[in-house]
Amino acid sequence: MLSIESRPYTDAPQLGQTQRVLIVEDEHLIREMVTLALEDEGYQVQMAIDGQTALTFLSDPQLQPGEFPFDLIILDLMLPQVNGLDLCRLLRQQGNPVPILILSAKGSETDRVLGLEVGADDYLTKPFSMRELVARCRALLRRNHYNIVNKPLRFEFGDIILYPQQCRVLVRGEEINLAPKEFRLLELFMKSPRRVWSREQLLDRVWGFDFVGDSKTVDVHIRWLREKLEADPSHPQYIITVRGFGYRLG
Repeated sequence: MLSIESRPYTDAPQLGQTQRVLIVEDEHLIREMVTLALEDEGYQVQMAIDGQTALTFLSDPQLQPGEFPFDLIILDLMLPQVNGLDLCRLLRQQGNPVPILILSAKGSETDRVLGLEVGADDYLTKPFSMRELVARCRALLRRNHYNIVNKPLRFEFGDIILYPQQCRVLVRGEEINLAPKEFRLLELFMKSPRRVWSREQLLDRVWGFDFVGDSKTVDVHIRWLREKLEADPSHPQYIITVRGFGYRLG
């Protein structure tokens, strides 16, 4: 049985409300210039000079589940203590859905793909113009505001409950930990139960059109997902293989 519950998310920043940005950058000049540019646009900015300090700012024990201290994170990759890729990966594993914009001097296709693969929403190569940075921040915040306000509170299918705003999944009443790609796969399935998805469609929707890799990546993630969802992964009841076509939920 499928159930979808939806209502506006009251903690989403309203239009015109001050939005909070965390800048994680160890280069003093870049950190100050980005801060000034965003403050001139009316954003509230918090600065962190390394990954460990950023984690401290992001781990506020007073926040309720589904609440986050920032609306956007601007993240340098080459950071002391905890580097940007590890920090991005950790935040997504913890279920933090806040948009992340990576800043990096590494501009190769491999570097950009890796940054997006670990969970970043955008990637800007140094050197960059402040005008472009501000425009990208606006776009990410606008997109995130729309997604939060319009995103259902939860999806239910059988014994599975998925909370998209909190990036949480319960199976038979117990919470399970999913990697970002596993969560996005399950969310896609639960939005359209019984729809058959080809491997190519899943790659486009979950990994992105510019994904460089093999379609067998989908099969591997489906196997991992079954191991976490199914009572007996060798005889799946939820994620079903449709031979010659792809996969469906139920």
